[in-house]
Amino acid sequence: MRQPSNSDDPALRQGLRAIPPGLHLVSTPIGAARDITLRALDILAAADVLVAEDTRTLRHLLEIHGVALSGRPLIAHHDHSGEASLRGLLALLAEGKSMAYASEAGTPLISDPGFELARAVAAAGLPISAAPGPCAAICALTLSGLPSDRFLFAGFPPAASAARKTFLTEVAPIPATLILYESPRRLAPLLTDMARILGPERQAAICRELTKKFEDVTRGTLGTLAEAYETEIVKGEVVVLVDRSTIVAPGAEDLAMALREALQTMSVKDAVGFVSHNLGIPRKLVYKTALDVDRD
Repeated sequence: MRQPSNSDDPALRQGLRAIPPGLHLVSTPIGAARDITLRALDILAAADVLVAEDTRTLRHLLEIHGVALSGRPLIAHHDHSGEASLRGLLALLAEGKSMAYASEAGTPLISDPGFELARAVAAAGLPISAAPGPCAAICALTLSGLPSDRFLFAGFPPAASAARKTFLTEVAPIPATLILYESPRRLAPLLTDMARILGPERQAAICRELTKKFEDVTRGTLGTLAEAYETEIVKGEVVVLVDRSTIVAPGAEDLAMALREALQTMSVKDAVGFVSHNLGIPRKLVYKTALDVDRD
């Protein structure tokens, strides 16, 4: 049997040092291909196995930067890949393979696939590391002009109107800059609901097509932005940022007192809705407190 030589190692063939075994989460550009890091390119060039949310996108990125596959497997894995795919990847890692995972754009797991794989690898006690890089949420935060010392990445808001309003009511009182991703076709209704629930005077920013040719950042109050985007046809990737709440959240005693007063003339359901709206506290929290007050 022929003994493997150095030429069988893709990393050595490309003049690179082999990377350690385990899962390597690789951040990829969100627009400009040159935003990829040198370390990310090293990992993509040397990993035994390449895994991607979209293999076509990763293959194109490799071609742009002159990284050869050299016979290495390029495997698709995303949220709908299923248990069989996950078990197959874990088996490769258990064999001591080095594996690079890249989402279609940006940092894996940040509103992108990869979470189940990363969690399974960690649970199995297998090595896992990350090559940090582009992230639309952080890029938008730096351009927004809004406070960056404390922020909440809230992901995609629900598409359904009622669920979206509940979601916005829950995040409204949070004293941190809010960062959301949204589909361009749902931007207008989202801004309308935000202006009503978070307040029309709250400062916000809309960031589109970050790092791309038609990058655009629009700043203003939620009221003016809702009006501006009401009929505008929006294209491209969208990040919505909203300034932190300046409302001082009432304490437990204040909440209980407000509920006791409301329950004197209202049902539990009506009292919860009334107090939640007036104090800007999520209905779930108010309802839980209302049950305790009602028992007393």
